[in-house]
Amino acid sequence: MRISILTIIVALLVGCAEPQVRDDDMAMTAATSARWAASCALCHVRGEGGAPVVGDAAAWQPRLAQGLDVLLAHTVEGYNSMPPLGYCMACERSDFEAMIRFMAEVR
Repeated sequence: MRISILTIIVALLVGCAEPQVRDDDMAMTAATSARWAASCALCHVRGEGGAPVVGDAAAWQPRLAQGLDVLLAHTVEGYNSMPPLGYCMACERSDFEAMIRFMAEVR
């Protein structure tokens, strides 16, 4: 029940936010934000199962150092406690790239 309430709150907050605009055109769209709130947020808001928390530069730095291709492979195939596709069966590669950039605050 507690996770469900947290998920609803995050979904509402993410849904209210304006999409970010960046030169690389990898900003989170409203649809991607909704997918993130329904899947990634479950673990990446509080660090469940060892997931790096959104915006925690120290936690994301060693992961980013491996390169985006490795992070995408871990996302698609699953890695440690993260399930394949991170529970986002509707996500495309571009969604995952935008989500990773959002969580790691890569601009």
